[in-house]
Amino acid sequence: MSELYDVLASAIRSAQPVALAEVVEGPDEALGAKLLVRPGPPVQSLGSLGDADLDRVVTRDALGELAAGLTASRHYGLHGEARARDLTVFIESFAPPPRMIIFGAVDFTAALAKVAKILGYRVTVCDARPVFATAARFPMADDVVVAWPDKHLAEVGHLLGPRDAVCVLTHDPKFDVPAIVAGLTTQVGYLGAMGSRRTTDDRAARLREAGVDDAGLARVMGPIGLDIGARTPEETAVAICAEMIAMRTGKDAPSLRDREGPIHRDLISQERPS
Repeated sequence: MSELYDVLASAIRSAQPVALAEVVEGPDEALGAKLLVRPGPPVQSLGSLGDADLDRVVTRDALGELAAGLTASRHYGLHGEARARDLTVFIESFAPPPRMIIFGAVDFTAALAKVAKILGYRVTVCDARPVFATAARFPMADDVVVAWPDKHLAEVGHLLGPRDAVCVLTHDPKFDVPAIVAGLTTQVGYLGAMGSRRTTDDRAARLREAGVDDAGLARVMGPIGLDIGARTPEETAVAICAEMIAMRTGKDAPSLRDREGPIHRDLISQERPS
């Protein structure tokens, strides 16, 4: 048991995702049994709840809770049966902060990184141009990476899950198309791309040429952000993060992608009654 807690402590210290499942209600001989689960590849487990089938089912459920960053109690049969209540297993998730990867060291990037940090994200700014991708320009970011987007996602994409976000702000096909194509191979929960409607249409055509199908295009939130009339980098950052929150919580919100007409509409002054 000490080995289990040593592995748990090490994972927490290194900000690696890990879940601990423990039998809290059930037969006396099962109480206190523990199973530690770490996502892969490959998935790793340590300990046992006393039955191989139960371990298999709880491992699956623990991975699901961990991906969502949730802690919950679940009920099972003695062998993992889903509709039985012989056992209550408490699954505690130790999930690191959600990640946001921003591709493009542009004017809007600093504002988005600031807002994302307020929301608790671990922020990475990535750009292939070393003159722009510097820690001095983005001191609020946790990491500033000089790399092509697809190369960076090839290294870290397996770590991304439903709580994470990839935001493509480059406006340049040679950067944003590889970034989106690579992003679509991950399990990231939010994938957004900045650009005008013309840019978005042109990018969609390029993505199709790169082999992206309708389902892939439907995952891309572009133009990025909610339709709240944002103009400044700071307002745009709020619109993007608000869209991320709406998607995560399942709320219906007016995304720019789902609207028509200009993104930046002129404000209409109303005449005062005479």
